[in-house]
Amino acid sequence: MNNTLEEYKKAIKIKYEIEKDGEYFDFLYHPSRGKLRDLCWLIFEDNPTQDDLKVFRNLLCVDFDYTQKNKFKNQKDKFRPIETFFKGETDPTNIDAINLAAVLVDFEPRPFKKFNEKCRIEEAKQIKNVAKDVTVEIDSNGIEENVLLKNENEESKEVPEKENLMLNFKDLFSKEMVQKIYPRKIITIAVGTVALVSSACLYLVQKKD
Repeated sequence: MNNTLEEYKKAIKIKYEIEKDGEYFDFLYHPSRGKLRDLCWLIFEDNPTQDDLKVFRNLLCVDFDYTQKNKFKNQKDKFRPIETFFKGETDPTNIDAINLAAVLVDFEPRPFKKFNEKCRIEEAKQIKNVAKDVTVEIDSNGIEENVLLKNENEESKEVPEKENLMLNFKDLFSKEMVQKIYPRKIITIAVGTVALVSSACLYLVQKKD
């Protein structure tokens, strides 16, 4: 809350630096308690909101009354914290004085309660957006991992298929070689056997003679 209050005061001071050269230049450029009091009355004469009326009552301890202008002039010292705040001389801690300073420069959102609520909503949105970005990143990483895994599986399938193809080719080549070589061996052995038998028969005939 303290950080939010500091942001609230900084935002009001920035608005003051803009407004002091604007419509209420005579009251804000060199602010004094009397000038700020008169500006306050001028603003509250022009249909103030219920929130602003509550701020008025909380700081001045009286309700705003059109018929009590002369009595209101005695409230000058109540504006001292606002005067020194605008001049940069003090850092007010009275939330009612800060809220009335916001009224005098028409800063929105005011009072502090509304400013704080808006900050909390903005923070919640930022947290939600960060969580959404993290979720998307995690999901995208998961998709990338699945794609890589799928590619690895496909590559691993391709290697066995190539190896099986080579083995089948070798087996096929071996069978063809056997089919080609085996008959030749049979013929050679048969021819050799016939020649050997013929030689043996010739030898026996010659021996008998």
